[in-house]
This record gives sequence, C-alpha cells and structure tokens, in this order.
Amino acid sequence: MSTNVLYDAPGPVARRRSRIISVVGVVLVLALLGYVAYLLGRPRVSANGAVTPGVLDGSRWDILGDLALWRAIGRGWVATLQAAAIASVLAVVIGVLFSFLRTARSRWVRVPTTVVLEFFRGMPVLLMMLFILLVFSTGAFWAVVAALAVYNGALIGEALRAGIASLPKGQREAGLAIGLTPTSTRFLIEFPQAFRQMLPIILAQLVVLLKDTSLGYIVGYVELTREGLNRLGTYYGSRYTFTLFAVVLVVYLATNLVLSYVVRVVDRRTGRRGVVRTKGGLGGTGLLARAGRPNVPATTGEAGGAGVGAGAGGAAGDH
Repeated sequence: MSTNVLYDAPGPVARRRSRIISVVGVVLVLALLGYVAYLLGRPRVSANGAVTPGVLDGSRWDILGDLALWRAIGRGWVATLQAAAIASVLAVVIGVLFSFLRTARSRWVRVPTTVVLEFFRGMPVLLMMLFILLVFSTGAFWAVVAALAVYNGALIGEALRAGIASLPKGQREAGLAIGLTPTSTRFLIEFPQAFRQMLPIILAQLVVLLKDTSLGYIVGYVELTREGLNRLGTYYGSRYTFTLFAVVLVVYLATNLVLSYVVRVVDRRTGRRGVVRTKGGLGGTGLLARAGRPNVPATTGEAGGAGVGAGAGGAAGDH
C-alpha cells in the first residue's frame, strides 16, 4: 500500500514505460547536440566561393590567448557589475518607499502610488532607458541605472507589500500597544520580518537586474555585451563573432550562476529562521522588546523556566 497521498506508486508497466521514455529522450537530446555540433563545425561557402572554416575550427579561437581581449572583457564586466550594484541599492530603497506608500492608510497616498507603480511595472525597461536618456540627458550610465532601479524597485515594492500583508495582524497591534507610532511599527516590526520573508524573491529579482544591464547596449553604455560584441567584434573582425559571443555568454553564465548560488544559500539560511519557540516561550528578546521595551528580560526555554520556578519558590519560602 502506498503511503503517498498525492499519487500511487508506479507499477512494473509504468516503471518500464518511464525507463523507455527516458532512454528515448536522452537519445534525442544527444542526437540534437550532435547535429548542432555538425552545423557549427562544417565550413561555410560564401556567394563568391570563399570558404570559411567552421566555428569549431582552431583558427577561430586563437584570439583567446590575446591578453587585450581579456582586458576588454574585464572592463565590460566591471562596468556591468558597477551599474548593477548601484541600481540594486537604489531598487531596494525605491522598493521600500513604494511598499510604504502603497500600504498607507490614506487613499490620497495609496491610490496615486498604485497608479505610478503599475505604470513603472508595465513599462519596458528599454523604453524607460531611452526616455530617461532623451528627456533628462543623464548620459548612458545613469539612464541604465535609473531605469533598472525604478523598474525593479516597483517589483521589489510589490514583494515587500505582499510580505507585510502575510504577517499576522497581531504584530502591528502589539507594536501600537506598546506605544509605537504606526510609522515606527512599520519600520521596526513589520518591514524586517517582511524583508526576511521575501529576501529570496528580492535577491532573485536582483539577479534579473544584472542580466538586464545588457540592455544598456542599445543606449550606448559600454558594458559587457557592447564591449565584447561591438567593440571587440569591430577590432577582430566578423571571423571571430561566434567566439566573442561564446566568451560573453560564458562570463554572463558564470556571474549569474554565482549569484544564483548566493540566493540559494541565503534562502536556506533564512528560510528556517524566524521566531524560535522553546518550552518556555519565544526565543530571544524579539523585535517588540528591542523596539519599545529594551529592558524586557529574555529568559526563555528551560533556563527561563528554571528562573521562573526559582523565583516562585523563593516567593513561597518568604511567605
């Protein structure tokens, strides 16, 4: 009898069918990869009869030993990281501001903020870069940074708003009960919990922000894509276009894989955190104690129970 409540365990026929499908799928994937390798490796004949070696030919990859290539790629990579880092910080700040205004109690603040937020969410990032560049004449760098910050800030703001909405109402009521203002309650109690809850989503959005810096190619910002495909392509010639494309692709993949790994690590470390419950009650002083009652004792668990028991025993002995 199967103990899985979602589906029954597959029988012999289903297992055999699954193995056959898996083998056929692997064969088809290998055949597709082999065909792609054949297309890339065969020579190309142009209209005038000139023969160009395939992209897998060694003569198409000899530029990888040129240090000037890697210096240029390094400059483009640093420019990409620079724009992404500044835009990420601004996006988080804008996201916090949007989430605060979006959840305001006054409809005169909440409704206009919703309209602006939906406008930024629905506007393509590239059009926003062009708009900022043409209207405000900020230059390519700040056009890229501002557009990425505003667009991703709108998405982060919605994520934080969802995190705040998912919190129990008792969190806000407890903050107001100890004398905190609504603003202090939001920033000292609700925002830290919502930010921790939505941190994996926010970090994943920042990974997307890094990839969107490649749109700066259109507005003239010399980042990794423009440096690798435009400038180096002009310098080395069309013969090495695929080589440069592969180099830029590998750099982007390596960078994004590292950031994705960081996101997974943060997700694992923060996903199990939160309020630690022990036998004696809540672990730690808690946000409320730190925000409004710094002198609240933090005796919890067995030690806290022992302290309470000793205090009760001492009181009984005095009587």
